[in-house]
Amino acid sequence: MLIKTLTIVAFLAIVISLGSALFHIVKHKEDSDSAKTAKALTVRIGLSLALFILLFIAYASGLIQPHGIGARMHASQNPPTTSNP
Repeated sequence: MLIKTLTIVAFLAIVISLGSALFHIVKHKEDSDSAKTAKALTVRIGLSLALFILLFIAYASGLIQPHGIGARMHASQNPPTTSNP
């Protein structure tokens, strides 16, 4: 549950950072605001990398499991083996 909460918070922070960059691009046309735009986009990149690393570690440690279309396709290609003694 903690991983899902952290993922949602990270997505919201990424969207807020994008919104901040958009605001500075559209609303203000000064040199100081272009620095604010660059900083907001840098923060977004850092948050995206942190989210990717978090998801990768959670998957590698078994905290999250795939359950979408890809998981069903993988399961159908590798049917479970049963042994009869």
